[in-house]
Amino acid sequence: MIRQLLFPLLLLSTTLSLPAAPLDDQYVLGPDSLPQEGVPRGKVVPMPNWKSQIFPGTERTWWLYVPAQYDGSTPASVLVIQDGGASKGDPKQTGPNNATFVLDNLIHKKELPVTIAIFISPGSFPAASPDAKPRSNRSFEYDSPTDLYARFLLEEILPEVSKQYKLTDDPEQRAICGNSSGGICAFTVAWERPDAFRKVISHIGSFTNIRGGYIYPPLIRKTKPEVAKNHYNTPELQKVLESRRKIRVFLQDGKNDLDNQFGNWPLANQDMAAALSFAGWEHQFVMGEGTHNGKHGAAIFPDTLRWLWKTAK
Repeated sequence: MIRQLLFPLLLLSTTLSLPAAPLDDQYVLGPDSLPQEGVPRGKVVPMPNWKSQIFPGTERTWWLYVPAQYDGSTPASVLVIQDGGASKGDPKQTGPNNATFVLDNLIHKKELPVTIAIFISPGSFPAASPDAKPRSNRSFEYDSPTDLYARFLLEEILPEVSKQYKLTDDPEQRAICGNSSGGICAFTVAWERPDAFRKVISHIGSFTNIRGGYIYPPLIRKTKPEVAKNHYNTPELQKVLESRRKIRVFLQDGKNDLDNQFGNWPLANQDMAAALSFAGWEHQFVMGEGTHNGKHGAAIFPDTLRWLWKTAK
């Protein structure tokens, strides 16, 4: 019985996006998402498979993008991209959203600071036998509204990258991006550790009841100052509140996104946007016509990064 209940959960959480429907074909990549003549290319740095201590028994692939303008003299901004490490750093890899081309172009035009991107896969448990398949840990890592994934990044991954490259400690210069379950994971990281990450990109985010992610809209609403005074009554909680209200959030979804036993994705994202508006957070919400697919998010990714790194209000 337990396996029967878990199967639809695993099926949903391990699917990054469904096949593109005609509704999604209207979203195409623009010039900033394609290689441009005269723009220096950053380098792709494959990293050894990572065996996590925070997620014991898991392994994952990952790689780095280092812009041509990085010279080590000053700390680089940071962009973490979920579901990004499957290629093990193939030199032809561009990452989700054609991200390396986008970073090349925007950094070259000085519309983005010098930024090192970390493309990382969710963990999986190695196959128990030669005829078995690895078991994904994606849903547990991404859909769980806990501090574990934030700790994984801050205690394992960023220190490892910092052995080779100088990264900023400024939370205003650290961003995390993801699609679907990776989208809610991106928000969770900033919510749990606003002292470390304050820029969030969620495409078709799963703010539904896969593992309790529907909790965020009411929690966000309680950060409104006149509401928060009844909930944050210690100096420590007040400090957390102040940090959380500095998080900048970009949400994208489509009117024809998923509607299933875990919830309705368009309604959940609208609920998130309404809560952010109510609480006074700086955010942007783009609702298109698409399905549970990454095309729309990829098409607007350059403008998303421009907005995310604009001067704070």
